[in-house]
Amino acid sequence: MRRMRKRGFWYWVLVRIPFWFVVASLVWVTLLKWVPVRVTPLMVRRSVQFAREEGFHTRQRWKPLEEISPEMARAVIACEDNKFASHHGFDWGEIRAMWKEHTEKGRKIRGCSTISQQTAKNVFTWGTPTWVRKGFEWYWTFLIEMIWGKERIMEVYLNVVEMGKGIYGAEAAARKYYGIPAASLNRNQAVAIAVCLPSPLKYNPTTPTSYLLKRQRQIRARIPKVKYPEWL
Repeated sequence: MRRMRKRGFWYWVLVRIPFWFVVASLVWVTLLKWVPVRVTPLMVRRSVQFAREEGFHTRQRWKPLEEISPEMARAVIACEDNKFASHHGFDWGEIRAMWKEHTEKGRKIRGCSTISQQTAKNVFTWGTPTWVRKGFEWYWTFLIEMIWGKERIMEVYLNVVEMGKGIYGAEAAARKYYGIPAASLNRNQAVAIAVCLPSPLKYNPTTPTSYLLKRQRQIRARIPKVKYPEWL
């Protein structure tokens, strides 16, 4: 009897639970191919983190990709993921280069996440810095690449990515920093927002540091050289 119970336990752990997790995740990702993503785990985390700060509130306005300036998409690709148009969710060349630097030169493991990975992390995980979370992020990245495609990934990314304290997505950022809709962002404004993405709680696109100004010049020079998806 005890052996049967133990076998039943491992059957649930190794078969039933993984099976239903895969089924549920496929349904969820397929649903979000069409449904706007208005709340993410990161938004919930930040709401708790800054709950005691007076005046803090979450700003996010979902906009379809055609109502966001193409300059914003070009800027984030040039800044965050030059190979967005050609990879399938993972930039293996960058991953190998990062690992080589770590093993041969002793450098710290640096972030080399693609826009697809960042989108998966924001929408489906709590973003905690653990290998378990990273594993789930890779799984979700594979699913959204397979089910959503690049255009939908970019649309979701530009609507949920953190662009300041309580500010998520291009529409909220454009209105907060420049008082205009995301559709009206020009290249300089889009680049100014994009270079702040690695540290959105630290930097502000309207009060750039010397480092940010340097990054803006680099990204503006890079934009004409990057290969973009046909729909952009």
